[in-house]
Amino acid sequence: MFVIDRLAAWEVLDSRGRPTVAARVVLGGGESGATQVPSGASTGEHEAIERRDRDPARYGGAGVLNACQAIQSEIAAAIGGRRLDDLAALDQALIELDGTPDKRRLGANALLAVSQASACALAAKAGLPLHAYLSSLIGVQPRLPVPYFNVINGGAHAANALAFQEFHGRPDRRGQPRRGGALRRRGLRRLAQAGRRAVRHRRRG
Repeated sequence: MFVIDRLAAWEVLDSRGRPTVAARVVLGGGESGATQVPSGASTGEHEAIERRDRDPARYGGAGVLNACQAIQSEIAAAIGGRRLDDLAALDQALIELDGTPDKRRLGANALLAVSQASACALAAKAGLPLHAYLSSLIGVQPRLPVPYFNVINGGAHAANALAFQEFHGRPDRRGQPRRGGALRRRGLRRLAQAGRRAVRHRRRG
């Protein structure tokens, strides 16, 4: 059981320069967790809906100040000081508070920010790394996450006709997976560049 004592949110920019929501949760015992919500360049038809400001004067309408305000007002008022059994109970409370099937009223980015930050705070409370805490919730042996490397982009991310949005490579867990993955990605990039040069050469010929 836990209680959220304080909840804050603010707008940050992701790696593409696109606004997204950051949040910090402080529990009743003083443990805290902070997070930033991932924001993709494309969304599927069944995905939850982010809340964007739609103010063309700020980031082309993609700002998230309203989502941040929703966290610090309505969401904070609803869950602040409330005793919750676990992370699943918090998520259910957030879903019920929003009341829409696609999370469009408060915004999926607002709900996810609170859930993620709470998970980080609960991991700190349990004295565990986040991946180990989340593993304990579903009853699996914790393992360090393996980095996946985005090798080729398609779909809405790229100016090509590939139907798949992303092609990922997963390095072997043995040895140095990050270094191995990075080397393989660079190797594939060189092969792709060589292939493009060969195609241009044939076209000129």
